Order: sequence, then structure tokens, then C-alpha cells
Amino acid sequence: MMNLLSGLLLSATPEVIPDLFFEPGNFIYNLKYMGIGMLVIFMVIGMIILAISLTNYLFSN
Repeated sequence: MMNLLSGLLLSATPEVIPDLFFEPGNFIYNLKYMGIGMLVIFMVIGMIILAISLTNYLFSN
């Protein structure tokens, strides 16, 4: 088991691992999409709350 683990660790050379970098411009560009996603989530939660309230109103005594 240890031989397999050490072989896997040795095979993970830096050439296989992709380069990760941070570009602030891309982060600012993606804020628009994150905002739209948050707005859609807010609207869906609001529709669920309205549906539950309407169901509660219709089926209450």
C-alpha cells in the first residue's frame, strides 16, 4: 500500500499540475454574472415563499 501511495505522489510532477493565477480583471468581469446569479436565487426564493403563502391562505380554515 505504501509503495502505491509513494508512486502516486512521485508521479504528480509539477508539469502535470496546471498553473493557477489570479487576474483581477477577470474577477471584476465575473462580478456581473455572480450578481445575476444571486438575483435569480433571490427571485426563486421569493416565488417559493409566495407559493407557500398562497397555499397556506387557500387551504386554511
